[in-house]
Amino acid sequence: MNIFDVLSLIGGLALFLFGMNIMGDALEKRAGNQLKNILEKLTSNRFKGFLLGAGVTAIIQSSSATTVMVVGFVNSGIMSLKQAIGIIMGANVGTTITAWILSLTGIESSNIWVSLLKPTSFTPILAMIGLIMIMSKKNSKRADTGMILLGFAVLMFGMEQMSGSVSGLRDVPEFRNILVMFSNPVLGVLAGAFLTAVIQSSSASVGILQALASTGAVTYGSAIPIIMGQNIGTCVTAIISSFGANKNAKRTAIVHLSFNIIGTAVWLAVFCLLNSIIQFPFISDSANQLGIAIVHTTFNILCTLLLFPFANQLEKLACIIIKDAEKKESLQLLDERLMTTPAIAIDRCKKVVMEMFEKTIEGVSCACDILSEYDSKVIDKVKEYEEEVDKYEDKIGTYLVRISTRDLSESDSKSVSELLHIIGDIERISDHSVGIAKSAEEIHDKKLHFSENARKELKVLINAVKDILNQSQTAFENNDMDASLTVEALEEVIDHLKHQLKKRHIDRLKNGKCTIEQGFIMTDILTSLERISDHCSNIAGCVEEIDHDSLGLHAYSSEIDKNPGSKFYQVYTQNKDKYAID
Repeated sequence: MNIFDVLSLIGGLALFLFGMNIMGDALEKRAGNQLKNILEKLTSNRFKGFLLGAGVTAIIQSSSATTVMVVGFVNSGIMSLKQAIGIIMGANVGTTITAWILSLTGIESSNIWVSLLKPTSFTPILAMIGLIMIMSKKNSKRADTGMILLGFAVLMFGMEQMSGSVSGLRDVPEFRNILVMFSNPVLGVLAGAFLTAVIQSSSASVGILQALASTGAVTYGSAIPIIMGQNIGTCVTAIISSFGANKNAKRTAIVHLSFNIIGTAVWLAVFCLLNSIIQFPFISDSANQLGIAIVHTTFNILCTLLLFPFANQLEKLACIIIKDAEKKESLQLLDERLMTTPAIAIDRCKKVVMEMFEKTIEGVSCACDILSEYDSKVIDKVKEYEEEVDKYEDKIGTYLVRISTRDLSESDSKSVSELLHIIGDIERISDHSVGIAKSAEEIHDKKLHFSENARKELKVLINAVKDILNQSQTAFENNDMDASLTVEALEEVIDHLKHQLKKRHIDRLKNGKCTIEQGFIMTDILTSLERISDHCSNIAGCVEEIDHDSLGLHAYSSEIDKNPGSKFYQVYTQNKDKYAID
């Protein structure tokens, strides 16, 4: 093996890792929304969690990526530690699919149909199809599919290049002597763990082992301990990702580590004991790519069978190592680990926005209530709500901007944009609640009193505003188009009410039943309430835009049929009657 072989090996490894990375990213992006939907249906059933973990890992071909996602899910409250254990076990089995795919490179046959199964026979075609799909993309999904095909082709070319570059090692005695060292079980496990920890991918390290096995110099006695060690090394990524996370997320990483260490220790001990008694005849045989795939799969299945019944004990062990649960604030749910799967990160963002909206509605309700029954403590509460909402806007906005820098699908990109609009509207509603509270404070400090008619009229408008807030919340949380339509109808009703109230207040001023000073305050309150309804209309517009990608912001408002007899007209008439002023 000369310097050119070494360079070829490095280049092959680079292509292999690059291909695996872009294929995994494209698969994850392509399946993002489906993964989110699957997770939403996830139950506490551990077996279903196992199947989910195996399936997701088989899709994205990286147990490390799956485990990092799970750490993020637990940290964000999407799933519990108990649910995560089944997924982690499934991930260990799902990752073995890569070794089976790579084992196809070892196919040798004079039969043309069998030869077609060898990746070098069909990956050039896949690469060309993938490239055409990327270059002629009409939508992001086609481009993602093209990246999957191209990534797979690059991965396979890298594997072939690695295998070709190390082929000369079969005649190098020093290389054989190094591999003999790894037949020592402890050294083999340490070597496998170290290699996997460095490249942070058990699938990639198994691929490297398969490439070395193509020389014929790797025996099963060396390969088996290395494969066992690779399971331990892959835990490094999850452990690193748990830094700065909450205690349950750290426990998830500990479960992953303890599962692999215990599984490796038990089965390595069983293997060595049986080998000393039976003397397995295959130990000194040369391992091939298919044999390594079989060993890798068998070992991971045996680990799962051994520890699956003891999942509760693994959870207790993690709780002993990482003690005490901590209370999690809502904003801590915006976990950066979720950004590896943007669709799920966006969904988590939406849930935090819901909490932001809830606090805003509470603030508006409190501010409106003190117009009729003043309480200085409630004023302070409204201001606290507004400060909290400001923090929400800052944190959520920053998080969404960071998501936007990722390679997003068209629908995810649109969702990020709309959520940024929505948090801006929610924050402005919160600002208006403080404005109303200040008006109430001014009324109290100056010992002013509205007339009985003014109070009754204002109460009607306040009830309409509370209604539109609740309807816009429903529209946002449930993607409810009927609620969105109701918001638009209520917004017009509130506009009409505002003009009515202003006109009646002017009449009272003319008749000397109201002062100029009271008039200014009333105008401020009416303006704040009307603007709250405008922002609710903005939110409804964003919800509609998310649901109908073809429409621009508020374009749907002009699409609504407002003619007599239409659904909008019926809703508008109902609410106009409901909030009519005597």
